[in-house]
Amino acid sequence: MPAILNDQKRAAIAEKLADIKAIQTLIIDNEQQFLNQCSNDDLRNRLEDMLEDDHKNLDIVETAITQYGVQSEPKTTVQSMITTVKDTLAGSELSLYEKLSQHELLKHGQVVSGLVVHKAAQVVGKDVEAALAPLHTVNFENRAHQEQLKGMLEYLGTLELTGQEPQQGLWGRVQDAIAAATGIVGSAATHASGSTAVDVMDLIFMDHQKAKTLISEIRSANTVEQGNVLFGQLYKDLLVHSKAEEAVVYPVVRPFYGSDNTQELYNEQTAMETLLDDLRAMPALDDLFMAKLKQLKAMVGDHTRQEESTMFAAMRKHLSPSDRQQLGVRFKESKQTLQTQI
Repeated sequence: MPAILNDQKRAAIAEKLADIKAIQTLIIDNEQQFLNQCSNDDLRNRLEDMLEDDHKNLDIVETAITQYGVQSEPKTTVQSMITTVKDTLAGSELSLYEKLSQHELLKHGQVVSGLVVHKAAQVVGKDVEAALAPLHTVNFENRAHQEQLKGMLEYLGTLELTGQEPQQGLWGRVQDAIAAATGIVGSAATHASGSTAVDVMDLIFMDHQKAKTLISEIRSANTVEQGNVLFGQLYKDLLVHSKAEEAVVYPVVRPFYGSDNTQELYNEQTAMETLLDDLRAMPALDDLFMAKLKQLKAMVGDHTRQEESTMFAAMRKHLSPSDRQQLGVRFKESKQTLQTQI
């Protein structure tokens, strides 16, 4: 009987994964549609970034399903919901603000589904946890997308109601977006542990989200001055982050993550630092700078996905929560020292 029950649990997880994949496809279709009807350059840049992330996230979901080893179809209720959402958003009755509001709810639903699958995997077995570990990356990015969507909704909603842009503007939300995307994780980790020691994975993730937010804001900067200020922060943040990882984190994970995988991370960060120096020597926001920034965005995206999926999974398996918190203290101290030197 336990084996039969376990099979039922695995089948239920497979169905939930199929739901997540179907909704991820809907999210991509929505974002392409929004791009087609959006004329604001700032909003378009954010939607383009989001669409690029979501295409990659669909690949991650499909890979996780394959690794899991059980194929399924979405629930009929989910298929019906997707059809309804498509029909609703395809019409001209809703404004872009109203459509993005519905889209933000879909993102929220994906976050919750990802968390549920993660908790279910813990119940069913270690093999399931290992197969579905890459979904953490999808969850992290969906949380970040939610914060970006909130900023877009504030902007569009104010514009619709008053005919004027909000005083803060989209660029003014950079600190809000960073605080929201990173603070949630930090406060949750502190609360869960009952101390101020934070899991090193949470600290790394917070750095990743801040870097992605800064890149997005540079791409949407309205003036060279804004671009210079934001790039200056990005340059320092990425340099400090990479040096601290190389000094503190990578030597610890190498024995169980593997020399080849770890060396790949070192090599990627060396290439990233070279690209940062190239960007530093260019006039902010000119065509060559923006082309190089796009390369940096792709490089950061690939690098962070590897860390948040396979490296994090290895760390969860081989390091205890206490070990990761102690590593977090050392990582933070290393960053503080580097920040005073740069």
